[in-house]
Amino acid sequence: MTEKTIAAAGSAAGPISISSAFDSGNIVVRTIAGTSATLGIRRDEGSEFFQWFHFRVAAPPGAQLALDIVGLAGSAYPEGWPGYHACVSEDRVNWVRAETTWDAKADGGTLRIRHRTQSGILWLAYFPPYSMDRHHDLIGRTAALPGVAYRCLGYSLDNQPIDCLELGEGEKQVWLYARQHPGETMAEYWMEGAIDVLTDPGNSHGRLLRQKARFHLIPNMNPDGSFRGHLRTNAVGVNLNREWHAPTPERSPEVLCVRAAMEETGVAFAMDVHGDESIPAVFIAGFEGIPSLTERQLDLYRRYQDTLAIRTPDFQTKRGYPITPPGRANLTMSTAQLAERFGAVSMTLEMPFKDNDDLPDPVNGWSPARSRLLGRDCMAVLAEMIEDI
Repeated sequence: MTEKTIAAAGSAAGPISISSAFDSGNIVVRTIAGTSATLGIRRDEGSEFFQWFHFRVAAPPGAQLALDIVGLAGSAYPEGWPGYHACVSEDRVNWVRAETTWDAKADGGTLRIRHRTQSGILWLAYFPPYSMDRHHDLIGRTAALPGVAYRCLGYSLDNQPIDCLELGEGEKQVWLYARQHPGETMAEYWMEGAIDVLTDPGNSHGRLLRQKARFHLIPNMNPDGSFRGHLRTNAVGVNLNREWHAPTPERSPEVLCVRAAMEETGVAFAMDVHGDESIPAVFIAGFEGIPSLTERQLDLYRRYQDTLAIRTPDFQTKRGYPITPPGRANLTMSTAQLAERFGAVSMTLEMPFKDNDDLPDPVNGWSPARSRLLGRDCMAVLAEMIEDI
């Protein structure tokens, strides 16, 4: 029995039905009984990665849903489930966290979601989704603003454009790019906040940055994976953030066209924006292990981290990834590759799928709103340093 027929049977036999046949949808319906369902997550096409889910449930108002997503011990990041709470919305605008528990021993690892409905329909997701429609709206309204130029850098394997927004009159070349990993939707919400600063004529940080630098903004580097409901890969199961040493048209045209555009301009500062499944904090990872590391690069990188920690309590420097030993950088990853190739001050910004445990929000967890605010703070910090970069 296929996923679609199971969902249909559930709709006929019980009071709920479940579907994921839409932009970024991902769920496998195994069984439905009354207001309970057993579910799974579909793997990224051509890959073993799976963690992202996004589906809708039609149910009677007031129904107490019991949704179990099973088999998650084999997911991409099983350590991401303890302490995690699923996102739920009844209008696809306002998202809150549902009652969620993790049982590592049940059915190969089970995420148990319990939620009482208010209306007759709701959506659940690993993090509030960022649809391709919303992406196109962001590109369209930003490209229409004074001083903003639009550029299509190339096309994905599914023939979707790799959109780039450019603005600023300065000589320093700044590249900001998000969603190499498509399920990390907080990254494109972050980009909204950064764009707000850079395009607001009344924002002093934005005015200074436009005066000193030329910005190249890529809100979504992986539109294929985004639409297909992938966690981490493009249309053929390739992790784009392991392609920066030698991208190819067959595997990673998204990286190939972006890196070619960077070769045209050079890169002084770069930020690769991500989400982390396991660590309940916001942090930055750098390029300490590159062969050509300079004290200037390292000093500016550390200064950026320290200044951001002062500016916002949502950022910290105690938790994060281990620092790479000298000469051991992974040059397949963009941050290390750009620091080595261009002498750039480059970094990977990570936001949590869970919450910031230092400043928790029990209702929303880490959220689109907090991602946007962090984007604004990141631009303010860059404005304080832009003269020296």
